[in-house]
Amino acid sequence: MLLIAVAAVRISSRSGLPSLLLYLGIGVAIGQDGIFDVKFDNAELTQVIGYAALVVILAEGGLGTKWQEVRPALPAAVALSTAGVAVSVGVTAAAAHYLVGLEWRQALIIGAVVSSTDAAAVFSVLRKVPLPSRVTGVLEAESGFNDAPVLILVVAFSTAGPVDEWYLLVGKIALELAIGASIGLAAGFLGAFGLRHVALPASGLYPIAVMAIAVVAYAAGAMAHGSGFLAVYLASMVLGNSKLPHAPANRGFAEGLGWIAQIGMFVLLGLLVTPHELVDDFWPAVAVGLVLTMVARPLSVFLSLLPFRIPPREQILLSWAGLRGAVPIILATIPMVAGVEGSGRIFNIVFVLVVVYTLVQGPTLPWLARALKLGPGAPSDLGVESAPLERLRGHLLSVSIPEESRMHGVEVAELRLPAGAAVTLVVRDEKSFVPTPSTVLRRGDELLVVATDPVRDAAERRLRAVGQGGKLAGWLGTG
Repeated sequence: MLLIAVAAVRISSRSGLPSLLLYLGIGVAIGQDGIFDVKFDNAELTQVIGYAALVVILAEGGLGTKWQEVRPALPAAVALSTAGVAVSVGVTAAAAHYLVGLEWRQALIIGAVVSSTDAAAVFSVLRKVPLPSRVTGVLEAESGFNDAPVLILVVAFSTAGPVDEWYLLVGKIALELAIGASIGLAAGFLGAFGLRHVALPASGLYPIAVMAIAVVAYAAGAMAHGSGFLAVYLASMVLGNSKLPHAPANRGFAEGLGWIAQIGMFVLLGLLVTPHELVDDFWPAVAVGLVLTMVARPLSVFLSLLPFRIPPREQILLSWAGLRGAVPIILATIPMVAGVEGSGRIFNIVFVLVVVYTLVQGPTLPWLARALKLGPGAPSDLGVESAPLERLRGHLLSVSIPEESRMHGVEVAELRLPAGAAVTLVVRDEKSFVPTPSTVLRRGDELLVVATDPVRDAAERRLRAVGQGGKLAGWLGTG
């Protein structure tokens, strides 16, 4: 089983397909009607495990989100996650009612369920598709924000009795988002402060501590009747953008946990489905998905982004990049647990819709980006890891120069590091040497930079500025 999962990771990385499809396929293959005919129908357990996995995935996504990319895109992402969701729910629910013949409650549930973009699918595709920073920032923030309002809507529509008035739902969504955001930001800043000022006995404890803070943020947000998902995403984003010791190791550990969470969650969702029951709901799912992809999503993007003057080319890409994944399938278990009439059909329609349109959208996203002439917005950022030197009151910075970095061709003296910081070692082609001021840096180099405590932040800012702007950084307004 482990070998199959590893092979799925390699195939998804090379093919451009979101790993969702391969892991779901593994679950379907070993489940009912599959090779081993494993019977599993516990929707409640699937929902609990799915929530836990989503917490890990959101934490991993938040740690990898760059604040400088998300900050200018934040208002647009919030608009997409609120007003955009409302438009998408309404249009998709109308399609499910009039085209498929579902009752309005069932149609609204489907409209809400599939209006959430999936963090795991979006993050996995964005790692392989270089896009302008504004587009990437909007997509990342939207996928982290829109789970909360969608979850509230699905629970409200799945509850027995009349649905709350629209203004009550809006007020509930706003309150839960505010509580979740407050707790997430507080947990992130307090956690970052603690990790910077408390020396843990082993470096391997830092990644565990970071994930623990993210999980605590989710738990606190949920217990306070706020959005736990928003809390964990914001807390992780604050931690990921703070100057923490062993930051690359923290992200690497979170990424590994994220892969494990994705594999387990998607395989379990594949086990839950019964393939022969999907046949009757295949074409209804295709019809609803077509309206969602070609009408509801573009309309929600256009209307919610009207105040932000985003170019039409970027709006087209944002419309096509609204990937669905495990989150809608997990949300589709809520009406099953609540005993909503026709919930089995809702789950089947959502499952087919997610698989079909992820198969269409994921691989074609790089092609569409090239056709729209939307390339990367900036060179790759440096990988900088910091290890504190407690007794020396300094820091050892490990700097990786990526392929597209403008630090390539820059001499060590041209870095113009602040007094108190110096490049002490260069590793190139697996060989290390002590550089001179005239040593020319190359892509792929690993640098060891020693900086005293007062200039540590300034040294890192200068290194990143040169990586983005080259040797003239500072003179041309960079850094």
